[in-house]
Amino acid sequence: MTLEQLRTFLWVARLGGLRKAAEQMHVSQPAVSSRISALESYLGTQLFLRSPTGVSLTRQGVLLRTHAEQIAGIVERIKGDVMSEDAVSTLLRLGVAETVAQTWLPDFLSHLHSVYPKLRIEVSVDISVHLRELLLDRSLDLAILMGPISEFSVDNVELPPFELNWYRPIDLPDPDLSTTPVITYQRNSRPHRELTRELEVRYGSTAQVFPTNSLSTGFEMVASGIGVGILPGALGTRLVEENRIASFDPGWNPSPLRFTASFIGDPRNELIAQAAQLAGKIASEHSAGL
Repeated sequence: MTLEQLRTFLWVARLGGLRKAAEQMHVSQPAVSSRISALESYLGTQLFLRSPTGVSLTRQGVLLRTHAEQIAGIVERIKGDVMSEDAVSTLLRLGVAETVAQTWLPDFLSHLHSVYPKLRIEVSVDISVHLRELLLDRSLDLAILMGPISEFSVDNVELPPFELNWYRPIDLPDPDLSTTPVITYQRNSRPHRELTRELEVRYGSTAQVFPTNSLSTGFEMVASGIGVGILPGALGTRLVEENRIASFDPGWNPSPLRFTASFIGDPRNELIAQAAQLAGKIASEHSAGL
């Protein structure tokens, strides 16, 4: 019985299928099947019940899972306590919302590379709702997104919020929000939902919201005179200094955006957990202007 066999057993048990486990572990399905067969042969018992829709644990499999989870936890603690950062050469699949990608992500990646020089990092920039799906599907290891994610298996490290500010075209000194389009985050996001509700309450049904899944495009839409924007202040400062857009105050602001560094905490991976903590540290330093 080997650690690799137990690790494979756990992934098959968690995901309910050999194919899904093979995809998660980046090995072939025959390799997964071979490891499970070898483990069952060694223990002299059947661990899974096969069906057309996947696999489920037998009674012996349930008992083994308890022990295997404990062993996996010990292995992760050993790696966290003993393993040199210079020896970490695994792949970290990182998903990031655009707000973060355009602010403190480069500093985070630089620090992460300095701590783990052999770590391979794969970065995907996407909207938060997609990042959440990818994380829960285990296609990402760490997602920095509008959170938290309310799932029992997910750990969330809270990050400093992003303030939202109002921006207008230079030649529109007094926007009428009952008729001027308001440009903001994509439709299936909390900022869009909150803004739509608030505009309707304050200005009635004539208020218009123009959603975009690209913040850069949103700022360009404001600069070109299409409408006003409610967008992250951390990204608007430079355009205001360049006199391409101007800030204004209609007397109210949506609540700040909450972000988290979220990862699957069950099973716990010490590298990913440490990367999430580092993201929290870099985000706090950036928020404080350090």
